Amino acid sequence: MSDSRERILARLRANRPIEVPTPTVYAKPLGWDREHCIASFMQRMQAVRGEVHRIARDAWVDWLAGELPARGIHHLLAGNGDVGDRLASALPASIRLSRYDHPIEQWKPALFNDIDAAITHARAGLAESGSIVLWPDANEPRLMSLAPPIHIALLDSHKLHENFAAMIAAEHWANGMPTNALLISGPSKTADIEQTLAYGIHGPKQLITLLLD
Repeated sequence: MSDSRERILARLRANRPIEVPTPTVYAKPLGWDREHCIASFMQRMQAVRGEVHRIARDAWVDWLAGELPARGIHHLLAGNGDVGDRLASALPASIRLSRYDHPIEQWKPALFNDIDAAITHARAGLAESGSIVLWPDANEPRLMSLAPPIHIALLDSHKLHENFAAMIAAEHWANGMPTNALLISGPSKTADIEQTLAYGIHGPKQLITLLLD
């Protein structure tokens, strides 16, 4: 028995993991200035049927007040932060504003059947891929960007980075990773075995990004 034990321990010692140096941090600097990032982001987002509207930083509420009725959006969902607070006193009477202020179990049918659109912050944007980055939390839960047929995202143009590596560095993710992050490029889409692309099958049919300058 002791010989068998020694042979097993010898094999374990022989197969101990070898320490390897920590890999270098991935980086792919592109050298793009802000206008180049904006142009690339808009081009790539629009290539996958995402809308991007570049508007003044203080004009997004007025834009929504005029644009939502014209698009037939009459029931808008907002979170519990400043976005919903600003909209509460600015939207026309024709638009009903709901807040995500109670557990989903209490109003799941309304979320999936009655809400026309939801509006959220975007934590950042990626110019190289044309993506927005969401960091869902209690104020803006993940379902806001997944369930309603239209998702409206507010993106600060100064939060638009060249690519994922640049964003991680600029946003200091090494000091505190999110528990849940979403990278979204255009509306929901899927493809069958013949590679036929279909939009709006498993999520929002439209993604509207308001790029705030």
